[in-house]
Amino acid sequence: MIKLTRDQMAARVARDIPEGAYVNLGIGLPTQVANHLPDDREIFLHSENGILGMGPAPAPGREDWDLVNAGKQPVTLLTGGAFFHHADSFAMMRGGHLDICVLGAFQVSATGDLANWHTGGADAIPAVGGAMDLAIGARQTFVMMEHVTKTGEHKIVERCTYPLTGIGCVARIFTDLAVIEVGPDGLVALEWVDGLSFDELQRLTGAPLRRAV
Repeated sequence: MIKLTRDQMAARVARDIPEGAYVNLGIGLPTQVANHLPDDREIFLHSENGILGMGPAPAPGREDWDLVNAGKQPVTLLTGGAFFHHADSFAMMRGGHLDICVLGAFQVSATGDLANWHTGGADAIPAVGGAMDLAIGARQTFVMMEHVTKTGEHKIVERCTYPLTGIGCVARIFTDLAVIEVGPDGLVALEWVDGLSFDELQRLTGAPLRRAV
């Protein structure tokens, strides 16, 4: 079994973003999706600090540090792109104007609950940002994360044990091992990496899985 790299995960998420979609990419791993969007699709990337029409990351040495995303990473602006007030950006998020948001996560439950801002640990630094607004405001929430923790603990679980970001908001989970849809009857494994059996995928998942028909 060979796990997907972070670039491969980002490319896999990008494949499922349709033409004409307005998309927010969360801080961290999801930002890499911008570098893998198909050239033949027009997709509008939004950043919660007030940008619409972001392009891929700039080439080394071409960074403009007055143009950064919500994670303070330098970005590019496509022709027709715009930047605007933070409050207007959150109005877009809360008003249902985004088709998809792509977020990282600490845990996702079998019913699509999302926990991605705090582990509950005494020494953990809470960092909710705009995640709650995005998870509920976007028409679809995609989660992009490693399948298990560095110590082998489940991140896909029957019920989240960490503080929740949103309830029943996750539509699809993209990991380094599989793509899993959150449906009305639970979790459905759409695909998984070569060399990994379905039984092994189930063992690495802390909630019941079904195969896609």
